[in-house]
Amino acid sequence: MAGHRQSKKRRYVTWAVAGAAVAAGAGIAAQTSMAATAWPAQKTFTGRAFDTCTAPSQSTMKAWHTGFYGAAAVYVGGKNRGCAQPNLTSSWVTYVTGLGWKLIPIYVGAQPPCQSGSNPEKLTASTAASLGATDAADAVAKASALGMKAGSAIYLDMEAYDTTNTSCNDAVLTYVRAFDKALHAKTYRAGYYGFTSSSAKAIATASNKTDLPGNLWYALWDKENTTTTDWPWGATQFTDHSRAHQYMVNSKEAHGGVTLTVDRDAWDAPVAITG
Repeated sequence: MAGHRQSKKRRYVTWAVAGAAVAAGAGIAAQTSMAATAWPAQKTFTGRAFDTCTAPSQSTMKAWHTGFYGAAAVYVGGKNRGCAQPNLTSSWVTYVTGLGWKLIPIYVGAQPPCQSGSNPEKLTASTAASLGATDAADAVAKASALGMKAGSAIYLDMEAYDTTNTSCNDAVLTYVRAFDKALHAKTYRAGYYGFTSSSAKAIATASNKTDLPGNLWYALWDKENTTTTDWPWGATQFTDHSRAHQYMVNSKEAHGGVTLTVDRDAWDAPVAITG
């Protein structure tokens, strides 16, 4: 979620540097190698979602529950999380899901070694595997403490980077695989947020799909509320309710008389299991 960890100007610069070209990929992303009978049923949301840096107050979530949005993404943790979360508690989760909201947990883990800018946590080739496992354990602990149960999807936020840098890209994939493997060991579904020009592209076009996320949330700011018509990779990839699309950023809008600036998402993928 570049817009909530960087300024609007910085986010567009980052996207441009990464390259706006979209390339087609091949292959089918593996959800998990674990037996299906060991997993709680997937909780899927299909519709419009929003994400914003700080989880809104209970009163704002009540005002915004007008039917325009049905799900909200929340930053559950990660050393690179950009905003404090005074509202994001287990009681908040209970309240907003009681209103009917579906929740999308985001974890801002370690970022690529070749990524521009400074981050509190960056991975390296030598630390990628251990950091991935450690961060996943933290993500599960944070989500669980909020009342997001086993079977929930947790979306790893990976910002734009130069995927043509082979050593950097290999380190990122090592980190993601370790993160996802650790999620699966705790019976949490693996999701991933990234850019169609770089970080999401790296996942969708990887020739080896082992332990890569089965749910892809792609950033492509074309203002098209869809997960199909602008899908940039093979039609057989990330099917069966496994796609989400961040299609508009920094949208200032009012619902129920309350104004927020949010990013808009077209959603057809798993969300948190609560209650």
